[in-house]
Amino acid sequence: MVKKINDLAVHDKDTGSSEVQIALLTEKIENLSKHVKQFKKDKHSSVGLLKAVNRRKKLLDYLKKYKFDSYKNVLTKLNIRK
Repeated sequence: MVKKINDLAVHDKDTGSSEVQIALLTEKIENLSKHVKQFKKDKHSSVGLLKAVNRRKKLLDYLKKYKFDSYKNVLTKLNIRK
């Protein structure tokens, strides 16, 4: 995870750029999907998963609109289909 963040960071101490936020959300989504598959009746976690997916989608839409090169870079480095 740290490697992905370092690859996408704009500068050395970057923690808040859209690229880094997308990387963190992708990690969270992967962990929550595993959890929800194992515990199907855990509705609170599935709601959290949906919120994380929607937030990542909004950030990806922002990158696509304003920083298209960065958007393509994020998709390839994180293996996200869009």
